[in-house]
Amino acid sequence: MDSQGQVEPRVVWAVVESGIGPLLLAASREGLVNVVFHATDAVRDRAVERLASRLGTEPVEAPGSPLLAEAIRQVEAYFAGERHDFDLPLDWSLISGFNREVLRELASGVPYGTVVGYGDLAGRVGQPGAAQAVGMAMGANPLPVVVPCHRVVESGGGIGGFGGGLETKRRLLALEGVLPEPLF
Repeated sequence: MDSQGQVEPRVVWAVVESGIGPLLLAASREGLVNVVFHATDAVRDRAVERLASRLGTEPVEAPGSPLLAEAIRQVEAYFAGERHDFDLPLDWSLISGFNREVLRELASGVPYGTVVGYGDLAGRVGQPGAAQAVGMAMGANPLPVVVPCHRVVESGGGIGGFGGGLETKRRLLALEGVLPEPLF
C-alpha cells in the first residue's frame, strides 16, 4: 500500500524525456521491468499492450509512483551526465535463459565509458562461439540504457546494430565519451 492506504498497481509506467527522446519506463513490485525507446503515443500504446500481454496485468500510467521514482531520477541523472551507474532493482521476468545470462553479465561487467565485442561477451558467459546469439540477446533486451546494450560493438571496430537505431547508439556512446559528439 502507498502512503494513502491505496494498493499499488502491479505494473506502472511513465514516459520521461531524455537526451535521446522520450523513454517509457515500466516497473513492477520487483523492479524496473521495461525501457522503451522513442515512446511516442503509438510506440507507447504498443509497449503497454505488450506488457499487459506478457505480464498478465494491465500496466497503469503512474509517473508519481514510488515504484518509478528512483528509476526516473537515475535515468534523468544519467542523461545529465551526473550518473555513470544505475543502482536499481531490476525485474528480469521478460527475459530468460541465455539472453538473461548475457544481459546480467553486461549489466555487471561492462562499465560506463567502455565497450565490449559481441564475441568477447559470449566468451564471458562460457559460450565463445555465440557472438551472433549475443547479438540476438542485445536485440531482446527489455531494459536498454539501464542494461547497456549500446556498449556492445563489433570486434572489428564497427558499431554493430541497435534496437533503438544507430543514431541513438551513437548518441549514448558519445554521452559516455566512447565516441565524439556528433557535429550536428
